[in-house]
Amino acid sequence: GLRMILGCVLAGGLSSRFGSDKALAELGGQTLIARAVEMLAGWCEYVVVVGREEAPAPTLPDWPRPGMGPLAGIAAALHLARDEGYEAVLTCGVDSAVLPEDLPALLGPAPAYLADQPVIGLWPASAVTAIEAILESEGRHSMKQFAETIGARAVKSASMSANIHAPADLAELEKRRGP
Repeated sequence: GLRMILGCVLAGGLSSRFGSDKALAELGGQTLIARAVEMLAGWCEYVVVVGREEAPAPTLPDWPRPGMGPLAGIAAALHLARDEGYEAVLTCGVDSAVLPEDLPALLGPAPAYLADQPVIGLWPASAVTAIEAILESEGRHSMKQFAETIGARAVKSASMSANIHAPADLAELEKRRGP
């Protein structure tokens, strides 16, 4: 059966390059945040959005505080996963508009992440102690450091994953999706 996986959309970024609230930009008539939640819901027991207050799913604040990048979002989800008995957290960004259809199989067993988009990953709940240590340390708080600390695999995916940084990326995706 399906292991208990908590889905987590990381929405704490500032969308500074995008110029407007990226989460609410639309693709195929659906906001990016709604698409991300829906994709994760297909694979996960429960889905949360971390880093913003309004979302089409339950929300959590970044841990230990906002403005610390994607790791703070993953940390919040890992805390919930550990407390609620989930085995792992499947994360994606609010701008991860297209995910491989076999994502959990691709990334399993945890820990692993997509090489070209490290915010898309499958992280064991037990990684919560490692992520706390990194976020509470003085140094840089990078995804790479977290991945290396817990021995996560970088998975290369043949299927197209698309990341949206600018309105032009969105227009390009709409074209590719066809009528």
